Amino acid sequence: MSEAAETPARVIESFGRRVIVESQAGVRMPAELFGKRLNCVCGDEVMIRGPQGSGDVAKVVRVLPRRSLFARTDSRGRTEPLAANLSLLVVIIAPEPEPDLFIADRYLAGAALANIAGALIVNKSELAGAQEPEFQARVNDYERAGYRVLRISAKHDEQSVAPVRALLAGASAMLVGQSGVGKSTLTNRLAPESERATRSLSDATGEGRHTTVSTALFRLASGGELIDSPGVRDYAPPPVEDAMVQVGWPEILALAPECRFNNCLHIREPGCAVTAAVAEKSLSPRRYESYKRLLNIMRGLAPEYERRR
Repeated sequence: MSEAAETPARVIESFGRRVIVESQAGVRMPAELFGKRLNCVCGDEVMIRGPQGSGDVAKVVRVLPRRSLFARTDSRGRTEPLAANLSLLVVIIAPEPEPDLFIADRYLAGAALANIAGALIVNKSELAGAQEPEFQARVNDYERAGYRVLRISAKHDEQSVAPVRALLAGASAMLVGQSGVGKSTLTNRLAPESERATRSLSDATGEGRHTTVSTALFRLASGGELIDSPGVRDYAPPPVEDAMVQVGWPEILALAPECRFNNCLHIREPGCAVTAAVAEKSLSPRRYESYKRLLNIMRGLAPEYERRR
């Protein structure tokens, strides 16, 4: 078919090589990627060619330039795109299952490195564990770092979800976090038409079961759009140079100009304002440890000839 037959659409659900697209007129249809080298993800703006006949499906023939791309490093060290054209990444944690805040930190860092704003939602705030001083102190670390933090109870309190609606209004947002923290429950509150499956925690392990099997985009009646994705048990952003890792920690980035050296990595350099703040406890030691861990992960992912010894 000729180039003139191409029409714009948006990828609203992704299953790998198969996707669901929505035309500018609001018509949704299944589509396949045309060509082995073409790749797209949920949120992509694309050009499609319509079905050619009975039994045929639309073909995605081009992916338009992206405003942002949120990605991760897979188990083989390759970059795997997750969602396109995001303006906000919302990390969800809860007192149950036990939160892995190092994963939460890496999610927020990955967003910052992709030039996407980050926020934190504490779900299941009605549970006793949410009132524990240690848990509250960990959450407060994010507020001190400058992140927007919302405390909600998506399952039991509709009113507590109202600030989330306000946060997402006008944004193209993605919810991420460990399995079992309530992403699907919150998505169902925000976009009832989504009908995402939900399950309780595994009685045997206390870990969340994966309930979402595809990445899907939902438009919200209160404004904005929401991308829901499968839960993961680990996350690391795509590789970056050592000096870029601190971009994922706003509290470190704010102190960096006070360091003696412009190229300070905030590890063992003399005159480092960051390590001084950690020693004084004005900067969270746990968040700083998280920064060092990601720095080591990035060095491990770098090509052999680029690795620091």
